[in-house]
Amino acid sequence: MAKLVGLFARTLERKSVHRPRYKPGVVLCAMKPWDKFMLFVDDSTDPVTFLSAGFDAGMDQAADRDPTFGQGAEGYGKRFGATLTDRVSSSFFKDFAYPAIFDEDPRYYRLGQGSTGGRLLHAAEHMVVAHHSDGTRMFNYSEWLGTASAVALNNIYHPGEERGVGAMSLNMGSRLAWDVGFDVLREFWPEIAQKFKLPFRGASKPGSPPPDSNGH
Repeated sequence: MAKLVGLFARTLERKSVHRPRYKPGVVLCAMKPWDKFMLFVDDSTDPVTFLSAGFDAGMDQAADRDPTFGQGAEGYGKRFGATLTDRVSSSFFKDFAYPAIFDEDPRYYRLGQGSTGGRLLHAAEHMVVAHHSDGTRMFNYSEWLGTASAVALNNIYHPGEERGVGAMSLNMGSRLAWDVGFDVLREFWPEIAQKFKLPFRGASKPGSPPPDSNGH
């Protein structure tokens, strides 16, 4: 169980940035296009990606989502392949392609201090506010364009799903809400890990500032 939680925590931390409060004025390490590509590769090959795709494929099989896939082992295999493709394509657009085009940092900048309400708002704000590679604020193009691109591509390998603007808007809305939820979890993960004694590289040294997600 500890190893499984550790894998999940690694996935959260990979796209989290800790503000360097201990050195005022320090600029966080910028991500070059190659770094963004490697972030996409790491996310796509993460065991959690395969585990979550397998779980969602099983849920889709039970609900008979997209009946054109059929049932049995063959149907599950098709659903698993489609779900995994969805994960990888979404990561490609949101971790690499659009961040490289707009010079955007695809990571979440953790606030790590202040009131609970303020931190919740900060996490929700990331849906529309991101950072340039130099740390300045910008509109979160990769979130919106990446989600829209992944939803549009989704129709290619889900032939039996409902088409149209309404269905795509619903799909996009659920993905955006999911991403906000993960950003909230990223914001509060250090406290959650410390409270429940879960694996977290910064939890063993309370009071010491953790490094950012690239180890700087």
